[in-house]
Amino acid sequence: MRVKFWGTRGSLPVAATAGEVKKKIIAALEAANGRQFTSNSEIATFADSLPFAVVGSFGGNSSCVELIGASEEHVICDIGSGARPLGHAKLAAYGPGKPQTYHFFVSHLHWDHLMGLPFFVPIYIPGNRIVMHGCHPDLEAAVRLQMSAPCFPVDFSQIGATVEFDILEPGRDYEIAGFKVRAKLQLHSGDSYGYRFEQAEKSVVYSTDSEHKLENRAEQHTFIDFFRKADLVIFDTMYSLADAITVKADWGHSSNIIAVELCQDAEVVRLAMFHHEPIHDDAKLCSLLDETRRFEEITRDGRAPLEILSAYDGLTVEL
Repeated sequence: MRVKFWGTRGSLPVAATAGEVKKKIIAALEAANGRQFTSNSEIATFADSLPFAVVGSFGGNSSCVELIGASEEHVICDIGSGARPLGHAKLAAYGPGKPQTYHFFVSHLHWDHLMGLPFFVPIYIPGNRIVMHGCHPDLEAAVRLQMSAPCFPVDFSQIGATVEFDILEPGRDYEIAGFKVRAKLQLHSGDSYGYRFEQAEKSVVYSTDSEHKLENRAEQHTFIDFFRKADLVIFDTMYSLADAITVKADWGHSSNIIAVELCQDAEVVRLAMFHHEPIHDDAKLCSLLDETRRFEEITRDGRAPLEILSAYDGLTVEL
C-alpha cells in the first residue's frame, strides 16, 4: 500500500509569499558561503544537502490524500484543493479515453474539504465513475450546492462523469475498492468522520478535523481502539496544545501532543502530522516536527518508537 498526499493544509489553501521565498534564497546563499560550483549536478547535490525548510515546501493545497492499493480503482480521502493536481495527474496517466472509477471518502462538508471537486478534471469526462462516500445524510446536497449559481459557473448537472452518493454507517465495516473501511464519528462543528482502511495486513487511519478533549478519557479510549496498531495515522495537528485547550478550544482541531499520546497508547507505527495551520511557514512546520519528535522520545517510556513525519504536498509514504 502507498499513501500520497496531494493537499495537507487546513482551513484554506495558501501560497508562499515573496518574502518567504526571499528568506529561502538568502539561507541557501549563506549556506553556500561563496562556494563555486562547476556543474549543474554539483549544484543539485548541494541543494539536496540543505534543510527541508530551505530547499523544500510543505505546499499550500487543502486536504486531499490518495491511498494506492491492489485495486485499479482510485481511493481518495477528502476533496480539498489538492484534488486539482490529483486530477491532472490521473488525466496524464490514463487520458480521457480510458474510463476510471474514483472513490472519495469525505470527512465532512466544510468548504476546504470539498472545494477541489469543481477543478477535478475527471468529473467532466464521460465514462468516468465518481463515488462519494460519507456519513453525512446531506452529502449530495452539499456537493450540488457548491456547483450551483452563484457559487460556481458550471452547474453540477453539466458534469460528464457518473456520480453516485454512498451514505455509510459509522462503526460498520465495508468492502470498497479492495479495502476494508470503517468510519468513526469525530468532534467537529457539523460532525466529521475518520476512516480506517485495511488491506493485505496493512492499515491506514485518516483522522482530520477532530478535537480531543483531555478530560474525556472514555472518548480518547475509543480513538485508541480505532487507531490500534495502524501502520500510519494521518492526524490533525493544526494547533499547539496550549491553543487547543484555551483560545481555540471548541474550534474542532487537535495538536501534535495529543496526536503523539494517542498513537503511543494505540501502538501505532507511524504518525503523519496533517491539516497544517495556514499561517505557519515551512520553517515553523519543520520546527514543530522537531519538537514533536523530541516529545515522543522523552515520553516513550519503554514503548516501541513512534515514527513521526510531517505531511507535505507530493509526499508518498510506502507501507
